[in-house]
Amino acid sequence: MTTILIILTAIVAFLLILIIMVQNPKGGGISSTFGGGMNIGGVQSTNTFLDKSTWTLAAVMVALVLITNLTHPSRHGGAAKSNIENTLDEAELPAEQADAPATPAKPATEAPAQQQPAK
Repeated sequence: MTTILIILTAIVAFLLILIIMVQNPKGGGISSTFGGGMNIGGVQSTNTFLDKSTWTLAAVMVALVLITNLTHPSRHGGAAKSNIENTLDEAELPAEQADAPATPAKPATEAPAQQQPAK
């Protein structure tokens, strides 16, 4: 299910890129790049269609991303652990050391007597 949603998200993202690239900004857009003489259907009707399709694809994109995030398998039950959690689990103390009370280190016994220099 997640794979299908990711593929749909990629398709919608690609279509959104194409629609945005085709739009006619204040400078003339892609139509001025390719000669500017191709005015099919009028500029006004094209702009409203492209504007509506941009907003529709953007809304679909947001919905797909949210649904994909909710259906991702690692989100349910905490089955998948991160690398940090795995490292922390491996670094834990063994059970006998963890249960033993903390005892302070014993001070060293008296230092050996210093030898007096021979005369």
